[in-house]
Amino acid sequence: MFRLIRNLLIPPVLGALAVPGFAPLGWWPLPILSLAGLFWWVRAATPRQALLAGWGYGLGLFLVGVSWVFVSLSTYGGLPAPVAVLATLLFCGFIALFPALAIWLGVRLTAPTLSPGVWLALPAAWALLEWVRGWFLTGFPWLAFGYSQVPDGPLAGFAPVLGVYGVGLAVALVAGLFASLRPNLVTAGVLLLAAGHGLQQVEWTRPVGAPVSVALLQGNVPQEMKFRPDKLATTLQDYARQVLASEARLVVLPETAVPLFRSGVPAGYLEGLAEHVKRRDGDLLLGLPVDTASGEYYNAVVSAGASPAGEYRKHHLVPFGEFVPFGFRWLVDMMSIPLGDFSVGAPDQGPIAAAGQRLAVNVCYEDAFGEERIHAAREATLLVNVSNDAWFGNSLSPRQHLQIGAMRSLEAGRWQLRANNTGITAIVDERGRVRAELPPFTQATLAGSAQGMAGLTPYLRWGNVPALGIMAALLLAAGLVSRKRRS
Repeated sequence: MFRLIRNLLIPPVLGALAVPGFAPLGWWPLPILSLAGLFWWVRAATPRQALLAGWGYGLGLFLVGVSWVFVSLSTYGGLPAPVAVLATLLFCGFIALFPALAIWLGVRLTAPTLSPGVWLALPAAWALLEWVRGWFLTGFPWLAFGYSQVPDGPLAGFAPVLGVYGVGLAVALVAGLFASLRPNLVTAGVLLLAAGHGLQQVEWTRPVGAPVSVALLQGNVPQEMKFRPDKLATTLQDYARQVLASEARLVVLPETAVPLFRSGVPAGYLEGLAEHVKRRDGDLLLGLPVDTASGEYYNAVVSAGASPAGEYRKHHLVPFGEFVPFGFRWLVDMMSIPLGDFSVGAPDQGPIAAAGQRLAVNVCYEDAFGEERIHAAREATLLVNVSNDAWFGNSLSPRQHLQIGAMRSLEAGRWQLRANNTGITAIVDERGRVRAELPPFTQATLAGSAQGMAGLTPYLRWGNVPALGIMAALLLAAGLVSRKRRS
């Protein structure tokens, strides 16, 4: 009985222990040690035992790390608490299948003997299934282990070269090498950490032009108030006051800052704001829903001011929040989510020209999908994310979201402007470090400057291809080593 309880409890506990390695605490060694513990635990397991251990680890990781799913569904989505609990459990149980399959694959490839290849197979399989999780059924890349290394972990140095999944592979490799407890392999793990630190010293991109003055507006409109007609006038007045008080050349407002279709915005409102920034040869970026004559509507960002007008339409939509997955209309109908079925913007939208910069814009959840951001980032000098994290309250999500954005800056070697309704509004430099931020749940303007950058990091050139190639090579090598050992 004790052995059964131990087998059921240890993997979930190890998974939960990885969560403080991510924001807001950022104890970056913990995910490495946590994963090393899991790899050691399954070193001699059968494939079936490995599958169960991997699922338990994933369940502990996600139940703690994305507990904010319950907050979104219950507090702001309007689901009854028991239904929200059940939905959160089912969601985390499903996402935990990816760690389960990763551990199963690593062990299956090297079973039945305890081959040295297991210390390569487990890390490579882990990283591969993280990548699959990032796109399967539109993807859920949250808590990919590469994010835990930003910005302070030495392995973050691999981000401009291999992207978040390459950093995650490095995390898993160090964990596997440490878990082996073999001096030569542990030394290799230390050398991998040192290599990441060395890559942090490389200047992958270069400054272009003078820094641009920016003002990022945080309206702090509570989610339950955002779409109420009686609060609309106050919202418009508050944002207008913040814009008109700004002296910056580039002013950025959050996602759906104006909670009206563009066709319904009061006459002269946008024009008056644009005229203010135009006096300084500047521009305004504003989030609002854009409707079309054909009846479609988009979660969009529009620019206005001295530069030609631009527009970005969100491409990667949030399931249940912005579109209804097939067969789940009944669940969405239970929730209090307005505008629940947006249209999809084009995948290859280029940067918006504004304030002398080229801005690679994305909306909220989109910045969790790094490879989708490459096309615009190659031509951009700055990255811009507009968000509304009011959906997640005072949970782990806003800090985790900021850390994800910091990874995008590292991958691209670009500064980033992040305007968020309730926070965290921030300016992030090309090394993923936060230069300035506003306290969450305050109405304020973050005034500062940002440096435009040019040049291509290896990740912007080749995307995830090199990291996937390394994963495949490691799995092949581990399989060959194990096969030779068996024969």
